[in-house]
Amino acid sequence: MNVLMLVGIGVLAVGTFSLRFAGPALRSRFEVPERAQQLLAAAAIVLLTALVATSALTQGHGPAGVARPAGVLVAGVLAWRKAPFVLVVVAAAATAAGLRLLGVP
Repeated sequence: MNVLMLVGIGVLAVGTFSLRFAGPALRSRFEVPERAQQLLAAAAIVLLTALVATSALTQGHGPAGVARPAGVLVAGVLAWRKAPFVLVVVAAAATAAGLRLLGVP
């Protein structure tokens, strides 16, 4: 590794630590408006949904087929119904594996 890369890693590490420390340290000094808190909560949901959609529907540069989105759909429904996490994961994997075993891409 060259020196410039190590310096970059060090700067990013210090910056990350500083930001993580600044949150709790400055929390009492700033009041975040209720509307901003609601927007941040909504933004987190939107980002997570986009990540799930991208991961579930694409593979490389093309579509993922049917089995993976079907597994994600089963997991989503079970999570929405507040099923135990282990059941959600196993049911999603079993759905995708079962469909692939039947020849569904």
